[in-house]
Parts: sequence; structure tokens; C-alpha cells
Amino acid sequence: MKPLYWLGYTLSATIARAAFQYRAYGQENIIEEGPAIMAANHQSYLDPPLVGITCKNEVYFLARKTLFEKRLLGPIISRVNAFPVDLTRGDLTALRAIIKLLKEGHRTVIFPEGTRSLTGQLQQARPGIGMIIAKTLAPVVPMRIFGSFEAWPKGGKIRPHPITVVVGKPLRFKQEDFVAANREVYQKTSEQVLAAIATLKMP
Repeated sequence: MKPLYWLGYTLSATIARAAFQYRAYGQENIIEEGPAIMAANHQSYLDPPLVGITCKNEVYFLARKTLFEKRLLGPIISRVNAFPVDLTRGDLTALRAIIKLLKEGHRTVIFPEGTRSLTGQLQQARPGIGMIIAKTLAPVVPMRIFGSFEAWPKGGKIRPHPITVVVGKPLRFKQEDFVAANREVYQKTSEQVLAAIATLKMP
């Protein structure tokens, strides 16, 4: 790990265990080497570091563009494998960056819902992850985070609450799954990934 990434990883893991009784299950399903997509539900600002510490090796993230504009946070997240994405429009630049990373053999974190849930419930999948899968055929590791909404909901305050991450078996796709490479196919693929996340239950 790069020094700053290791520092953030270590601090995040320590805080997660001390403040949120963080637990992870199914980590044997994580693809730790080579290209792979870590696909998780999205309820809180806590979710990216939670996915990160559930993996043993470095991963790359998409982060809301406005976070990079913050004086202290921006320079930090740009050095811990985060790429800006403009949520006000479909940011193809960020998607191309993720595709490039996967083709180079790196692992990325993607939230199929695109943005944080206002209720803690799963939202509708967006087609972005489906397009990335079609362009790279990277295997997808479904992950479900329980408790991060209660710990830090969108628009709410942070508070101690147990958080658990459950990892499912990887999904693998073939070129013939994308004979028709269009938005409808991408959307269905995204929904397939979100459905795999939805099947994961608390131990």
C-alpha cells in the first residue's frame, strides 16, 4: 500500500471497530488480485472506507466532485485512489477512468445506486456499472453494508451504531452477455448486480 493509503486504511479500520463495532463476513469471496469491481449498496459517507477496509489490498473509488473542492478533504482523497465524478450529469470521464483502471488490472469500488439512499433502503440501479462491466468483463464482488445509514444518514448526524459488511460470491460475465451493447442491456446488468447485493443477509 502507498503510505497515505495505508495510514487512511489503518485509521479507518481502527475507528470502524471502536466506534461502530465493525464486523465483516465472507471476505474469502473478495478478489484481492487482478481487476475486479467491489459493488456495494450506498447509505452513508462511511461506505467507501468500509468497503476499503474490508479488502486487504488497495482499491480505487469514485467520489462526488464537490468533495475535491473542500480545502482539507480534497487533497487527501485525491491521494488515496479517489476520482471525481459529477453527479449533476452522467460523467463519462470518470467512467472511462474506471474502465482504464480495470483494464490495467486494478480493483475499483462502485455503488450501483449511484448516490446515497435517503431512507436506508436499496434504490434503483443506474446503468453506469453495467456499461463498465460490458467494456471490461471484470468480475463483480457484491457487498452489502448494514448499519451505516443508522450511523450516519444523508443529512443527519454521525452516531455510534454497529456496522456489518457481508461479502457475496463473485459474479462473472461473458462477452456474449453483451451482444447488444446499449443502455437497456447496461441497465439490466446493473439490476442483476443490485439483485445480488439484495440477496445478502446479516449472518
